[in-house]
Amino acid sequence: MSSDKSKVEGSVGDSGQADTDSYDEERGSPQIDLDQPLYVISVAAELVDMHPQTLRLYERKGLIEPSRSAGKTRLYSQRNIEQLREIRRLTQELGVNLAGVEEIIRLRARLDQLQNSMEGRISNLQTQLRDHLDSLRNRQLPAPKERATDTRRGGAHEENGAADPSDN
Repeated sequence: MSSDKSKVEGSVGDSGQADTDSYDEERGSPQIDLDQPLYVISVAAELVDMHPQTLRLYERKGLIEPSRSAGKTRLYSQRNIEQLREIRRLTQELGVNLAGVEEIIRLRARLDQLQNSMEGRISNLQTQLRDHLDSLRNRQLPAPKERATDTRRGGAHEENGAADPSDN
């Protein structure tokens, strides 16, 4: 009886190479490295329905940064493809110009940075709080002290509003 995992890991992908990446149990498919350079410019351009010259322009503007092979060939990762699709959505569907796209990309990167920083701070504070609570739970409380007895035995008369007979 073979498992689904062995079927996927031994399969051959579209590139003609065996898919040996890790397996995603939840989706039932292999996980791919989003940053692995896979596609030459002509394939990447076709995947995002753009002209290769447009991809070169976006690279010159700093909107996208493909990897380079040893022979200086541009290689685009799946993450690059997703970025290009987002650029196309912003420019074609929302009418944002390239300067606006640059600003959106810059602001999103800053927002991601701030979010990661806040998540780190929250995690740190949660750890500190957990440690403090653990130390409080483990701390030995001192034995209860005996209550001091009231030295004035006749104090009850004053509390009830009755006059003390010795005041006369």
